[in-house]
Amino acid sequence: MKTDTVVAIILIAIGILALAYQGITYTTREKVLDLGSIEMTAEKMKTFPLPPIVGVVTLVGGIVLLIKGRKND
Repeated sequence: MKTDTVVAIILIAIGILALAYQGITYTTREKVLDLGSIEMTAEKMKTFPLPPIVGVVTLVGGIVLLIKGRKND
């Protein structure tokens, strides 16, 4: 396979995933209290949102690259 085709397929997959999940959620641990041998931590969930436009642009870019690669063959 050509490099353009592989990149196009990867972009299409990333675009579909970005549209499906619309954000990345992760957990962090933060110290709440530290008194000598006593420690308290709290787990906080944070979300990094992905706007739908990111998924659409990535998906369309992959499709355009795939079509362009097919026409050049």
